[in-house]
This record gives sequence, structure tokens and C-alpha cells, in this order.
Amino acid sequence: MQRTKNVARLGIGGPVGSGKTALIEKIVPLLMQQGIQIAVVTNDLLTSEDADRLKRKGFLPESRIVGVETGSCPHTAIREDPTMNLLAVSDLELLYPQLDLIFIESGGDNLASTFSYDLVDSYIFVIDVGAGDDIPRKNGPGFVQADLVVINKIDIAPYVGANLDLIRQQAPEYRKGKPIVYTNCKTGEGLSGVIDFILKTVLFREMLKAE
Repeated sequence: MQRTKNVARLGIGGPVGSGKTALIEKIVPLLMQQGIQIAVVTNDLLTSEDADRLKRKGFLPESRIVGVETGSCPHTAIREDPTMNLLAVSDLELLYPQLDLIFIESGGDNLASTFSYDLVDSYIFVIDVGAGDDIPRKNGPGFVQADLVVINKIDIAPYVGANLDLIRQQAPEYRKGKPIVYTNCKTGEGLSGVIDFILKTVLFREMLKAE
């Protein structure tokens, strides 16, 4: 399916449990405060679990949140054959021509997960410190190639034996200068960096008002 460029599209990828959905829950209301019109497409293998979770939050009309059931390896639906996601995006664009931004959340995958730029304009890759402080050294394509990496759950480092200082030292080496933000979605720490990236790099606008 050939892409027609209309609304800005931002991918959110990363392993299972890294906090992709939690990140969306936190940043969508912050972006809405800036006047950004948003919709979300989620990917799950055989359910609409993530879409249902976002709908229960109530910050968007339910019709602006679409769950795609990929039925196959999650990265296939965002990279090799993104047809299902492109169709979901196209429907949202037709229903809501005023949209500024559509998030496309991948199903939980591994460090090799990357997005096709036929599907998105830019993508964020989310990892969490609970997976270990060796994640940057594993040099996974998702971590290395993403336009922004979010290292999430920094608050749990002392409880899982992860060396956050080592992560902060090594992650920039493997990212080769590409941006990294360290976040705690529970407290909001670091989220301003994600918002700034989206506004400036994806939407090409400045912060309009305080968070």
C-alpha cells in the first residue's frame, strides 16, 4: 500500500514491558495541552489490550484509538508489511482531517525491532533499566537506529541491580550522538525531553505553553 503523506506519524517501539503504553499515556495529555490533535494506533498479536487500556484513560475519544491485531511477529506489521497499520492510519486521517499527529505503537518486540519510514516519519525506541545495564552494549538495531531512545523506569535501577551510571556512560557511545532521554513515567521525570523532541523534530514547532 503506497503511502500518501498527510498527518505526522510517530512510531513507539521497544521490548515487552518497557513502558511504551505508559509513555503514550503520559505524553498525549501533555501534547494536548499544546493544542496538538492526536490519534493512536496500537499493535498487539491477538488482542486489543493496549488500545483498551488507553481508551479506559479517557483522554481521547475512543474512536481516535485503534487496535490492530497483527497475528504475526510484531515487527512484520511495522516494517516488512505495514499494510494493516497504513489502513488504520488512513481511516483515522479520513475521519479526523484536523489531526496533527498519529502515534503508532508496536507490539512488544526485541532489540531488533525497527519501523519502516514508509509507515512513520520518525520513531522512538523504549527500553527499561529492569532489562539490565548491558542493553546498550547489545547494540540492537532498534536501540541504535531509532530517532530517539527513551530509557525508562530509571527509578527501579537500585532494586534490580542495574548500574544507571554505566547506562548513562555507554548508551551515548552506541547511539553515536543520537538523542537519548531518561524517564520515570510515574513521576514525569524526563518527559519534557520527549515532548521537546516531538514538537521540534516531528511537528517542527516550539513549546507553546508550560507543561
